[in-house]
Amino acid sequence: MKTIFTDDITSAVRNLCIQACTVLGNDVIQQLNFALETEESSIGRMVLEKVIQNAEIAATERIPLCQDTGMAVVFLEIGQDCHIEGDLLSNAVNEGVRQGYKDGFLRKSTLDPITRVNFGDNTPAVIHTEIVAGEKFKITLAPKGFGSENMSRVMMFPPSAGIEGAKDFIVQRVLESGGNPCPPVVVGVGLGGTFEKSALIAKKALLRPLGLQNPDPVLASLEAELLGRINSSGIGPMGLGGKTTALAVHINSYPTHIASLPVAVNIQCHSCRHAEVEL
Repeated sequence: MKTIFTDDITSAVRNLCIQACTVLGNDVIQQLNFALETEESSIGRMVLEKVIQNAEIAATERIPLCQDTGMAVVFLEIGQDCHIEGDLLSNAVNEGVRQGYKDGFLRKSTLDPITRVNFGDNTPAVIHTEIVAGEKFKITLAPKGFGSENMSRVMMFPPSAGIEGAKDFIVQRVLESGGNPCPPVVVGVGLGGTFEKSALIAKKALLRPLGLQNPDPVLASLEAELLGRINSSGIGPMGLGGKTTALAVHINSYPTHIASLPVAVNIQCHSCRHAEVEL
């Protein structure tokens, strides 16, 4: 049995906070460069150039990609043969977030929803745990800015809406968002499950590397169709016009109830930030 010490979890989360907020993944950079090559709008190309330049500066100078360094969303994959020793797991994660946002000079944005008083350290994180086989202990940290989070929606359709109703809802949600989520966006979609399950798998869909095809051929075809419809809208980079409104559409699905068709759309800005490590 593998022992994981909570001090190591705290240290890892601290480092992931800083890394995710300052270094954009190579997969995202590659998709942005591809978009730059194919974008037909001169304004759209200029915006994409600035977005790429911004990412280069952030990585070189270790400064945030965006002033909104988000709410820390943490996904933990915990092997059932792991033993966690030390402090309470949630305390260890939150201490890592506290240290990371302080040491990385990242904006602290969490507050009480009623009083609107800021807690001053960007805690608590939103923590999702999954028990997996073996001794694996994986941490994925995804800072989620709320310019894009506010554009996200869950719809509980009746079964009669069918997949066509779901597709129209997904596309319309992106179109109604316009330039608000700082396109080009990544669109995470959750089909099925329950109200909360659809939202969770939509968010997890944003963690899939850009350019990696969905292993399910039906979902892969659906992603391509939706991406084409979204990019034909003309919204373009930062909403200023062009053919690059979205870099990708990623769909996760889950079995659902006979009486419903849950559809969640979780929109991510062009800074599709996340970092991961295995202890």
